[in-house]
Amino acid sequence: MHGSTEFLQNLALVLCVAAASTVVFQRLRQPVIFGYLLAGLIIGPHVPIPLAVDQSTVDTLSELGVILLMFGLGLEFSLRKLMQVGSTAGIIAVIQSSAMVWLGYLLGRAFGWTSLESVYAGAVVAISSTTIIVKAFEEQGATGRYTELVFGVLIIEDLIAIFLLAILTTVSAGGGVSFTALGATAARLAAFLAGLIGVGLLLIPRLVRAVVKLDRPETTLVASIGICFAAALLALAFGYSVALGAFIAGSLVAESGEEKTVEHVVAPVRDLFAAVFFVAVGMMIDPAMIVAHWGAILVLTVAVIVGKVVFVSIGAFLSGYGTRTSVQSGMSLAQIGEFSFIIAGVGLASGATRGFLYPIAVAVSAITTLSTPWLIRASGPFAAYVDRKLPKRLQTLAALYGSWLERVRSSPSAPDERSDVRRHVRVLLIDTVLIGAIIIGTAVEIEPLTEILTHSFAFSVSGARAATFAFAAVVALPLLLGMMRSARLLGAALAARALPAAADGTLDLGAAPRRVLVVMLQLVIVCIVGVPLVAITQPFLPLYEGTLLFAIVVVVLGFVFWQRVTNLHGHARAGAEVIVAALAQQLGKDDEPADAEPEALTLVHGMLPGMGDPVRVRIAADSPAVDRTLSQLNLRGLTGATVLAITRGAERVVLPIGAEVLHAGDVLALAGTQEAVALATHLLRRSTV
Repeated sequence: MHGSTEFLQNLALVLCVAAASTVVFQRLRQPVIFGYLLAGLIIGPHVPIPLAVDQSTVDTLSELGVILLMFGLGLEFSLRKLMQVGSTAGIIAVIQSSAMVWLGYLLGRAFGWTSLESVYAGAVVAISSTTIIVKAFEEQGATGRYTELVFGVLIIEDLIAIFLLAILTTVSAGGGVSFTALGATAARLAAFLAGLIGVGLLLIPRLVRAVVKLDRPETTLVASIGICFAAALLALAFGYSVALGAFIAGSLVAESGEEKTVEHVVAPVRDLFAAVFFVAVGMMIDPAMIVAHWGAILVLTVAVIVGKVVFVSIGAFLSGYGTRTSVQSGMSLAQIGEFSFIIAGVGLASGATRGFLYPIAVAVSAITTLSTPWLIRASGPFAAYVDRKLPKRLQTLAALYGSWLERVRSSPSAPDERSDVRRHVRVLLIDTVLIGAIIIGTAVEIEPLTEILTHSFAFSVSGARAATFAFAAVVALPLLLGMMRSARLLGAALAARALPAAADGTLDLGAAPRRVLVVMLQLVIVCIVGVPLVAITQPFLPLYEGTLLFAIVVVVLGFVFWQRVTNLHGHARAGAEVIVAALAQQLGKDDEPADAEPEALTLVHGMLPGMGDPVRVRIAADSPAVDRTLSQLNLRGLTGATVLAITRGAERVVLPIGAEVLHAGDVLALAGTQEAVALATHLLRRSTV
């Protein structure tokens, strides 16, 4: 009886202090998560306030919070949603997460942390917070294309975080690292996931649908949480984190198609125990530890904000999104949250990290959470500023690149072309995996290999190590060259879908844009495989060598890319001249809908491939664009479409600059994706009345 009374006292104190602090933060219009963290700080052991609770009781309750929080995230993730977000969100998430793991590792090593602690630091700063972003978007009323992209990236990031948790849990508990052990770990994890997901897909969706049909909310609640806890316990029995099992359970329940019903009944219980989890996180905050490591907190905070903005923006731009959407997405994802706490907690519980990393993760999360609403509000103006400051060549590329990728995705391909693409992808992945295996295998087996060379061939220890590394480099170099060649061939095969080459013996008018597209696609492919490869192999390499090699490859591709963009700008100017001539033929005619463009204008695509399908728009007298400059309209920033040419009476403007003033009666030629051009047309044609 005494134990139950003590449990009740602890639970009452936790919830009452959490309720009071969250009410205060809600009145201050701040995220309630800060209220939970403050409540944990108040009742925790590090602040001299006589409200201490039993740590073990709160830890037990917080473990339930972790399980239910991951179950809730799993409900938002399903194979259907994974297919809906498409490949673009996956590209962005892989590039961003891999780059942040690499950056966090380098910073951890620079602070003198161990290699494993640095890996945990990289994982902590890699994953953005779904909970914080959802709340921030709701409070800011954020809408638009970039919010859809952000949610797609978050879905993939959650999946990446689960794999990071599984791998880190296994490695931290596995003692010594060897190439054989790493291979066995990967195979064991794959077998566990395949078995759990395979059997779960056969049983769980049918079971959930049957329970929901009973139309008894309490039965649905009990059954759903039972499935959640059973999967968490199963994962724990196999040596993995309970978060992994709970997340998979949520995703399996989501496959039933009844995830909204389940989420509705589970939400109150999840929110209750999630609050206890965040209170437990607050109890781990040691102000003295934060003061002692303020430098690391400051540097990691800057790394999270700047790194995520840069890497997400680059990934989104390379995926075909405009400058505005890319920058806004990056600024929205510039924080860490619940997964960072869980990852840091795994490191602390397993002994893989010392006690300082957890409060550092909490402090960085708190600061970046505070900055998130400000960054979201500032993202629109900042994106417009970046768009205005881009060099003219990049502005031209931004106008056309999205439409090229749109054609790549939509153009049908012959069976032979699909076979070539699959072959290039297969060779690329094989080369990448072999390079990673050579690097990791050489690093973890260097001592046995050195011993063999010293005993069998009378090498000195230093000579044996040098010979081993040299042999590995010689073996890996052809694979690296093959990887680059496969990336180029794959880029060329995809570019040919959007901009087919001319027949033999005829002038290839699309050569300039095709060369740019090939280099762009090659850069995308190298980033997709290269950034994760660098992040995975970095702990097995000297601190900066792998990064330096990858940077050299990117710089070389960047130089080639810049040369190609120069040629593209000339191609675009020539295309704009043709468009001006086509527009001049239409002067004096009434405005026409976009699907009835003049024949001369529709022929531009055939005459100058790569210019897209320009759309003609006449500025009416009541248009909001009248007497405003292109910079003031921010048309490209708002929509992604670009004005290629303007015809105004006898005046002709080719590739107009931002200071160009629009007048009633002007005829504009717009280029971009179909969605961008449609939105720009609507904005230019709508009445100000």
